[in-house]
Amino acid sequence: MASVQGSGTFAIGGDLTVHRLGFGAMRVTGPGIWGDPPDRERAKATLRAIPSFGIDLIDTADSYGPFVSEDLIRETLHPYDGLVVTTKGGLTRHGPDIWRPVGNPDYLRQCVLMSLRRLGLERIDLWQLHRIGPDIPRDAQFEAIARMREEGLIRHVGLSEVSVAEIEAARQYFPVATVQNRYNLVDRTSEAVLTHCEGLGVGFVPWAPLDKGALAGPESALSTIAGRLGVGAGAVALAWLLKRSPVMLPIPGTGDPDHLAENVAAAEVSLSADEFETLDREGQAARKAV
Repeated sequence: MASVQGSGTFAIGGDLTVHRLGFGAMRVTGPGIWGDPPDRERAKATLRAIPSFGIDLIDTADSYGPFVSEDLIRETLHPYDGLVVTTKGGLTRHGPDIWRPVGNPDYLRQCVLMSLRRLGLERIDLWQLHRIGPDIPRDAQFEAIARMREEGLIRHVGLSEVSVAEIEAARQYFPVATVQNRYNLVDRTSEAVLTHCEGLGVGFVPWAPLDKGALAGPESALSTIAGRLGVGAGAVALAWLLKRSPVMLPIPGTGDPDHLAENVAAAEVSLSADEFETLDREGQAARKAV
């Protein structure tokens, strides 16, 4: 059976070692990341398969469902032997595909306490601020998070969709262990943030890692390389991310066990320098063409 062992490891916050290829639990929910999954048993089967591939990093959020993803993870995998379950808070839900950030300190504290309750944990190993809320100064949000870390409710803190300046502002209140920004072969908007994370030794969690856009075409370098290596195009896209940076922690998500196996195959893909550079050039060209 395929394993994520070949993806290598990374120590989140310097002391929480996980395999670099993890699992994102957003897709074990309904359309628009709203409500229950269409096939609840298939979603649970996907979660149950995670340990068999050696995956030990699961990323979720209270807003996935909302609450559905966290509930399914606890129902299926608790007490999480050998698994690190990270979650996020700070977004409210008002319907399918509707996400609204709220940074009120009381709300952020409620997010943490309710995630602890739903996941069946006494401490969250990595809690990430899903977005910096526009409703209150960011320093007030960071201060509230720092207090929860001091209380022991949170072990490590991460941020999502932030700039270099926002990372530095947050570091005045707590060590930033991870940054979760959109990044993939085509979307390199967060290149400067990735470089900053590398310099700090901060884990970079790329969301939408499998968004390949125009690179998914049958004549693309991505498809050609995938065919030559005998794996899916998604596995090659993930392999490129893993090779891109030692702090990269891809968390591809799915609600299908077969798709999970296809993603795990990325850990065993070894791209040559030429293949990596070819994909890099085509990805940048595809971005400019949008």
